[in-house]
Amino acid sequence: MSTPTITATATAARPAAETGARTDEAAGVITGARQRIDDLDGRIIGLIQERMAVSAVIQHERITSGGRRVNLSREMEIIGHYSDQLGKPGTALAMTLLELCRGRI
Repeated sequence: MSTPTITATATAARPAAETGARTDEAAGVITGARQRIDDLDGRIIGLIQERMAVSAVIQHERITSGGRRVNLSREMEIIGHYSDQLGKPGTALAMTLLELCRGRI
């Protein structure tokens, strides 16, 4: 009979251990919040992929009309916007997004 009790205790403690929480209640909150983050990450990735597709259209039109692939003044606007909204990490994020969106045509 003591084996089921040990198993139940081990099972109850396991979610807390996996989340780093010290209580089952906190582990439940963390597990739910992690699911929300996973959902948000999926949406963010989808939006980035959509941004990449739109950027490819812009680059294609610019190049076929005789322009350059990259418009540096526009990129500086984007970097400035992200920096204003998110601070220094926003600058790095904008630069990463711009890198992802270049040259995919």
